[in-house]
Amino acid sequence: MMPLVGNLSDKYGRKALLMVPMTLTIIPLAILAYSRTRSFFYAYYVLKILTAMFCEGSVHCLSLAYVADNVPEGRKASVFGILSGIGSCAFVCGTLSTRFLSNASTFQVAAAMATLSAVYMRIFLPDSIINDNLSTPIISGGKLDGIVNPDESGKKIQMFKTMPSIEDMLALLKSSLTFSQAAIVSFFSNLADVGLHASLLYYLKARFHFNKDQFADLMVITGVAGTISQLLLMPILVPVFGEERLLSIGLFFNCAHMIFYSIAWSFWVSYAAAVFALFYVFSQPCIRSIVSKQVGPCEQGKAQGFISGIGSFANVASPLVFSPLTALFLSERAPFYFPGFSIMCVGFASMIAFVQSLMMRAISPISSQRVGNCNHMEA
Repeated sequence: MMPLVGNLSDKYGRKALLMVPMTLTIIPLAILAYSRTRSFFYAYYVLKILTAMFCEGSVHCLSLAYVADNVPEGRKASVFGILSGIGSCAFVCGTLSTRFLSNASTFQVAAAMATLSAVYMRIFLPDSIINDNLSTPIISGGKLDGIVNPDESGKKIQMFKTMPSIEDMLALLKSSLTFSQAAIVSFFSNLADVGLHASLLYYLKARFHFNKDQFADLMVITGVAGTISQLLLMPILVPVFGEERLLSIGLFFNCAHMIFYSIAWSFWVSYAAAVFALFYVFSQPCIRSIVSKQVGPCEQGKAQGFISGIGSFANVASPLVFSPLTALFLSERAPFYFPGFSIMCVGFASMIAFVQSLMMRAISPISSQRVGNCNHMEA
């Protein structure tokens, strides 16, 4: 769904598309805020699955495209890092707040905050500057007045033509070697990250008898370190190293912290590995910035949506691979004694992303070269 959402935002504007997932996200939370009985939980579960098909990752994808519309080339990596840092800060605040809220209050506060963010976005967020050139609103004036536009059927056909096909995605990959390399890096990086999250809790519980509070402490340490790094360090380091080298640095530390988890000989090693978040959080903002510079202004949504789609595919594939592997090596049926073997394999996946990032070379941004194509496509 992410390439479709991103492509539609190129045509209809970021704010209009952002309103959809931000509104749909409120509904499942409101159900549990009202009641947490079995029937309401099943209703939440069904609606969560349905809304996640459109909402999961779409807010982040559209936010990145919005930032790309409004930020000059030289500042994109830093601003993407700040955006990710704000997300990390929100994650830390949410995790800490659950320590002081009851179960009922947790869902009520979550629903209230989701509603507040949607209202704030609707009222105060200015539309993306790319919308100055948009000529096709989602709801036209003719529809509001009940007047049938004779060209409406033609516009609907044109809308379906703008939906990305497999050929469009392949053409996007072939448009730039750097873009193709960034897509490979994104896949293996997400494969490793989700594999770690799917396996780490079971591994730490079996290896060091971690409970949910200790695991939450690890999440807070990671979130705080990531927030500090993205908000303070990244804007300083991007001009010094460049986003390609900073991407490699982030992926190296990502791989290293996974290997540290896999060979941990004491519980404190896990806490030390979590501090590596100071550096491995560089990778995602750098990937997004590199991708943003490989496409024109009218393709930001499509490009960010494509990378998000690759990440979503990795999110599905990773637990299918690494969860059974974790269960095998934590059981008595393990072919050899190495409880952290699955996490070591996750580290190898991250190493593939790191090696691929070393092959990426800084090239001149081509977004400015494609500005003329936007007007041609709109015509």
